[in-house]
Amino acid sequence: MNTITIGIDPIIFNIGSYAIGWHGVLMVLGIIVAVLLTLRLAKRAGISEESIFTSAFCIVLFGIIGARLVHVLDNLDLYGDDPASIFAFWEGGLAWYGGLVGGFLGGAVYAWVGKLSLARLADTVAPGVILGLAIGRIGCTINGDAYGTPTSLPWGFIYTHPDAFAPLGVAGHPAPVYEIIWNLIVFGVLWKLRGRLKPDGALFLTMIAMYSFGRFFISWVREEPAVLGPLHQAHIISLFLFIGAVALLLYRKVGWVKGENR
Repeated sequence: MNTITIGIDPIIFNIGSYAIGWHGVLMVLGIIVAVLLTLRLAKRAGISEESIFTSAFCIVLFGIIGARLVHVLDNLDLYGDDPASIFAFWEGGLAWYGGLVGGFLGGAVYAWVGKLSLARLADTVAPGVILGLAIGRIGCTINGDAYGTPTSLPWGFIYTHPDAFAPLGVAGHPAPVYEIIWNLIVFGVLWKLRGRLKPDGALFLTMIAMYSFGRFFISWVREEPAVLGPLHQAHIISLFLFIGAVALLLYRKVGWVKGENR
């Protein structure tokens, strides 16, 4: 059986008692790319650079808090003996859906305070968010986070470094790679539709619908506990988000068309 072996140390180097890992570095790189891309799209949307930088701070802050909170709640048994590790988010362990909800709340708060259109702001950040997530998943691929179920396929990943999150010596589906590929497809669609899809908010809802659709199927090959029959937590969240995003997209589209025809 041909497989792909990954023996990379998840930690790049240490600064005192702090470990700088691939997950943290690539997460930061993903955020930087997302902000730079959003700045490029902001001018067309009529949003100032200052607003983008400030909203990015709020989105990232709330997003990290939400992502870490959901991850910790899902893994209380791992953090019960070492509560201090709860705050070491740069070492890995961020739940994307928690980050999505937290980031959206952060953007909503800033849009309300700054008197911006939340729908327009959401459309502007959508391509950057999905591309940044794809970059961040490279870190998950390196450190074995979000690892897949066992497989005999020739592209199965076997982790050998003792600090990897994945079980050692077991060939598993490269679930983060599957998600990277899907996220890049979503990004390509969003990039093609940018500035064309109406009304405001439609591009963001398209991102949510497409991502949750793909994540539903990818979750079948992620090593996650079932919570409702064979369904994982991510399956249930993906279903709700997909249905909600499609319904809201159709509702807003119909309302916009009626408004245009008055």
